Amino acid sequence: MGSMILKVLLLVLAGGLLALSLLTVAKVPVSVNWKLTLVAGEFGYWFAAFTLMVAGVSWLTRGSSLGIALTGIMFCALAIGLFCKPLFDARAIAIRLPEQMAQAFGPAEKDHRVFFWSRLWAANPPVVSVQTHEYSPGLQLDLRLPPASEQPVACVIMIHGGGWDSGDRKELEFFNNWLVQEGYAVASLDYRLAPEHIWPAQRDDVLGAIQWLKDRAWELGIDPTQFVLMGRSAGGQIASATAYTAQDKSIRGVISLYAPHDMPFVWSIARPDDALNSDKLMRQYLGGPPDTPEREARYLAASAHLNIEPARPMPTLLMHGLLDTLVWYRHSERFAASLAEVGHPHVLIELPWAAHAFEYNLSGPAGQLTTYAVRRFLHSVTDDS
Repeated sequence: MGSMILKVLLLVLAGGLLALSLLTVAKVPVSVNWKLTLVAGEFGYWFAAFTLMVAGVSWLTRGSSLGIALTGIMFCALAIGLFCKPLFDARAIAIRLPEQMAQAFGPAEKDHRVFFWSRLWAANPPVVSVQTHEYSPGLQLDLRLPPASEQPVACVIMIHGGGWDSGDRKELEFFNNWLVQEGYAVASLDYRLAPEHIWPAQRDDVLGAIQWLKDRAWELGIDPTQFVLMGRSAGGQIASATAYTAQDKSIRGVISLYAPHDMPFVWSIARPDDALNSDKLMRQYLGGPPDTPEREARYLAASAHLNIEPARPMPTLLMHGLLDTLVWYRHSERFAASLAEVGHPHVLIELPWAAHAFEYNLSGPAGQLTTYAVRRFLHSVTDDS
């Protein structure tokens, strides 16, 4: 009896692993936590190893219940294939990515390998010391600096996500540590949140932080002429809208991960029953629907997509997962298409298996592509390559 219970439990476990692995190829329903897709896609190779163990135990304990064992092993085989699919997808993207980057941003003096099988098991970069400063009344930034060098370094302004009404500067700090390891200063900042503060308060905060850093550039070892804005989700929208609307030549480029860029379009597809209740978020962030001249102007000013100036190219790196249920990948596709129409330097990297926050595992398939693309982009748009 106990042996049969074990066999059934192994079958159920195999079925559960197969269900999880399906999230590398199918979007989760709104009722299912999107983070399961992140786990399946970016940590799936760990689950593949565990699934192989489950298959082995199922075979060793098969006894006379061969049908149950073979069913479980079949489930495991399918799950292993799906868990490993993001690795092979990432490898395929890695083969063509250097050429994409070169065509958009010019050849690199020194390029790096994109994807390493051995790096899948690597640890996060070492922790870097942080200086916390108040750059505006009630607003702080965390500044990470590389070891002192003879030349001032470019600075990445990191803008957190959170639907414009939550989140803080502590988001994915290991990514900031990695950037410092690459030789860049990183200023991750808090900004005023909705609904208490509507756009353009967030843009003003980013520009205020840049000015604060410029005023202290000499003592900090930062080059006041070289800033790159980077943001995720809501932060990506703030980064791109600020870069495309600010008349500041020190902003050398923008990196935006899984973000919207055309706010009238966002409003047109917003629904109260989607994964984010985007109807509510938009009302909070932009003060209501775009049904008055004042709000129409606010929506326009918050949209990098609608502020593309043919005479003023802004190098742009976009990344988006095709299984993202929080921010539709079409936002990045539409923006990239408009940039292509005017011939502005940009690259859009689409990840077929990926969801929101895909760079959470720096060593995973999306994490490796992200670190390569960000490194290559920064080397191209700053002078310290």
